[in-house]
Parts: sequence; structure tokens; C-alpha cells
Amino acid sequence: MTVQPLTDFEREAREQASVLAARTAPGWDTARQAADLLSRGDVGYLVVAARGTSDNAARYAQYLLGSDARLLVALAAPWLYERDSPPRLAHGAVLAISQSGRSPDIAAVVSAARAQGRPAIAMTNDPSSPLAELADLVVPLLAGEERSVAATKTYLASLHAIAQLAAALAPEPARVAWFDRLPEFVDTAVEEQFGARSRFDPLAEASLLTVVGRGLQFPTVHETALKVRELSGIPAEAFSLPDLVHGPIAALGPSGALWLISTAGREQPGADALAELSRDVGVRVVVSDHEELLAAADVRVTMPSGLPEWVAPLVAAIPAQAAALRLGELRGVDIDRPHGLHKVTLTT
Repeated sequence: MTVQPLTDFEREAREQASVLAARTAPGWDTARQAADLLSRGDVGYLVVAARGTSDNAARYAQYLLGSDARLLVALAAPWLYERDSPPRLAHGAVLAISQSGRSPDIAAVVSAARAQGRPAIAMTNDPSSPLAELADLVVPLLAGEERSVAATKTYLASLHAIAQLAAALAPEPARVAWFDRLPEFVDTAVEEQFGARSRFDPLAEASLLTVVGRGLQFPTVHETALKVRELSGIPAEAFSLPDLVHGPIAALGPSGALWLISTAGREQPGADALAELSRDVGVRVVVSDHEELLAAADVRVTMPSGLPEWVAPLVAAIPAQAAALRLGELRGVDIDRPHGLHKVTLTT
């Protein structure tokens, strides 16, 4: 039997644990420098500018920095910053997240901050990029070259850098030790999820995938929908549970699938509520550490128990990567070059 070579996507996904392990020590230095910038007496809020996968990392920053550092974090509307009169950033700071550092509209947000004398931080995998040159401080992702169009290791590296920033802003000795343990959890998850990715085969014929979750897993909800959509072409959308029941739930049906992410730290619906929510859905995928919810699933993805709330999103993103790869394989997609996508998207 001929063994097919790994795609760049799978190879880079399998590098994620080593990337996190390698960036932990050097990452603390820039995390503390960024925390010092944000701890200036006149910084009252943070505006995060990002697109695509980096925008999902921005959501993680919004929730984690808001909950742990009690810092008000808003997501930028980059279109507004390419105009002659961009929004005022008085008492604010800017964090730009861009794997390539080459998106003009993200750079425009940093330029506006600098023009208004506000601190600006760039989180990027290319410290020599145009975005990096504009910023007061660069936080390198240190993920190495990422060739696959669909991001894996740069996404987890972004969450890792944000988590270090949160820990620098609100120090907790117990949290630091988790950065040393995290690569092992990621490595185990990658081996399990990619090795058993055929479990996601029931999703292949879904007409619509609806991904649901809350709190610190809300960024994972968006990343899951994005990964599945960009690699398989299956329409996928992301919602918090309250937003889903405010109208979009009407689109759920027997030809569709529901993907629920629920981990410790925030109550989610019980098994009865899940059954009611998805009674007309063809396939139910549950990513959780709750046995009651897992028992109600068609596809069970068991998360490790005891993970801190901030760690769980880094592990919960991996089943989405494995599912996206498998669904792309089943649909005959060129995994590393999906239709219509490019590694660097020069949005304006």
C-alpha cells in the first residue's frame, strides 16, 4: 500500500506542540513588555485589529483580557481606519494580530494609533513585516514558516501569546506552570484527533454546519466554522447559544449538523436541553468534558478534564483542524490550496 505524504496542513498541525514549547521562554519577555505598555496610567481600553483566523484569536483576547485583566477590549472595524478621519483612540491602545503582517487595513489601525500618540503592539509571525515596522512593540509568534493556506500553528501561537500577555497583566504563580504542561496536552490531542479523524465522516453530507459555544470557547466556535468551511466548502456558521435561539435556530434541520463546544468554566445546556435544541438536526458533534453532554452526541470528542478555562480553547481547536482535514479529503479538496484562497490576503 502506498503511503501518501503528509499535507503541509497536517505537518504544521503536528508541529503545534513543539511551537508552543519553543516560544514559551522567549515569549515571556515580549509579553511583559506589552503588559508594561498596557499598564500605562492613561490606557483605559484596548482595540484589537485582525482578519480571518487572527480575528478569532482577537476574540480570545477580548474574552481572556476582559475576564482576567479586567481590561475592556473592543474589536476594530479596520475599514474605518483607512479614511481621512479615523475614530479617536483617546485613552486607548491598539493590538494588531496578523500572521503575515502584510494586510493594509490592519496596518492602517496601527498607523492611526501612532498618529494619535497611542501605544500600538503588533503580534505577527513576521517581525520584519510592514505591520511590525509601524508598531511600538512586536510580539513574535515564533511559529516558523507556515505554508498551508489554512492556519494551524500560527493560530495556537497567537492564543499562546495572548495567554502570556494576560498572565503578565494579572500574574498568578499557578498559571505559569500550565505553560510548561500545555505542549503535552496539545501533542496528545493532535495525535488522537488526527489519528481518528474518520469519526467526522458523518458530517460530509451536511448542508450546513452550525457551531455553538460561549465565553472563552466562543473564539473556538468561530475558528471551527472557519476551518471546516475553508477546507471542505461546507457552509458553516458560528453562534453563541443565546444568539442562536434568537432566530438563526430556524435554519437547523435534518440535512444539517450541530457542533457544540462546552468545557468547564461556564454552564452550558444539559443533555435534555441539547436534545431539544437539536431534535431536528442530522448529526450532533459535541466537544466537551461533560459526560452528560457527550452521551447525547452522535460524534463524541472528549476533552481532558481539569483544564483551566483559558487552556481549554487551545486544545478544543484541534478537533476542528482534524475534522476540516478529513472533510476536505472526502470532498477531494487540494488541502494546502483550497479554492479561492491565498496564504496572504491583502485586505483593504
